[in-house]
Amino acid sequence: MKIVVNLDVMLAKRKMSLTELADKVGVTMSNLSILKNGKAKAVRFSTLASLCEVLDCQPGDLLAAEPAETQELK
Repeated sequence: MKIVVNLDVMLAKRKMSLTELADKVGVTMSNLSILKNGKAKAVRFSTLASLCEVLDCQPGDLLAAEPAETQELK
């Protein structure tokens, strides 16, 4: 199982830029970019709550669990 971050989807739905979101949430652009690109190792609940407040969404709108890709043994 892997966690997928749908931040880009919510930004598009809200017609908001990453820069605008960073300003409203109080998180650096680089940290939001890491989150958006799925490179983050962790997310603070306070950051997740702020993102949800600004984007008017639920945590489940931003995060989804998907099956991990399996590799065939050769």
